Amino acid sequence: MDDIAGLRSLLLETRTIAVVGLSANWHRPSFFAAKYMQERGYTIVPVNPAYDEILGQKCYPSLRDIPIPIDMVDVFRKPEDVLPLVDDAIAIGAKSFWMQLGVINAEAAQRAEAAGMKVVMDRCVKIEYARLFGGLNWFGVNTGVISAKRPPVPTRG
Repeated sequence: MDDIAGLRSLLLETRTIAVVGLSANWHRPSFFAAKYMQERGYTIVPVNPAYDEILGQKCYPSLRDIPIPIDMVDVFRKPEDVLPLVDDAIAIGAKSFWMQLGVINAEAAQRAEAAGMKVVMDRCVKIEYARLFGGLNWFGVNTGVISAKRPPVPTRG
């Protein structure tokens, strides 16, 4: 899924994001992206066996250990580690599977799509959110969305 309308729709319908490979180190891209999304009202569910808690949330060793429904699985792992994660995402009933910048695995994408999930590959959820809902232009960066009217920022409640 690469079109603006599809990405915007996906981000609007998502409420809970399981972040696989989330690091507790503040300087890591996974921490920065998850914190940004959490600050915008998303429920972040950390998935990393190395930690008990990240960003004030209980951390789970795997997707299958999460006891609540998950809308999106956001993956910060090497491309060769992604395929088993798709099987886990299917097993927990995730609605979408997002592979971060540099994470490219066509077989995983095909498997997730065949299971009915929306798939995003080689994109950053934080960057896309900011681009589509106006966050990047605060810093003078062209968002790439041409419109005379800014879309409303989603509210979480």
